[in-house]
Amino acid sequence: QVQLVESGGGLVQAGGSLRLSCAASGRTFSSYIMGWFRQSPGKERELVAAITPDGRIYYADSVKGRFAISRDNPKNTVYLQMNSLKPEDTAVFYCAAEPGMIVRTTPSLWDYWGRGTQVTVSS
Repeated sequence: QVQLVESGGGLVQAGGSLRLSCAASGRTFSSYIMGWFRQSPGKERELVAAITPDGRIYYADSVKGRFAISRDNPKNTVYLQMNSLKPEDTAVFYCAAEPGMIVRTTPSLWDYWGRGTQVTVSS
């Protein structure tokens, strides 16, 4: 069992930056794929970024060049650095985890979820 707790959301102006953190419980954090999803009203939950146990990274096209995911295994924490934020990035951001090495973009295939943190980007 893995428990995930997100932090770092908030209100920021367009062009600004935020860093999200996700603290995970459990002794096998390093063996999980860690991901960040987001969901805005009326839209489906989408995978924004993911990082595998061996450090391979996936980014959605909409955030490439602006967001950066990283993990600190000794601290059981994954981060999402978000730069050049746009109003369309406004959403609830969720941390997720699943065992394995293959990144899957379908939310229902991920095993563990945090409760989410709100990110609001004003124009």
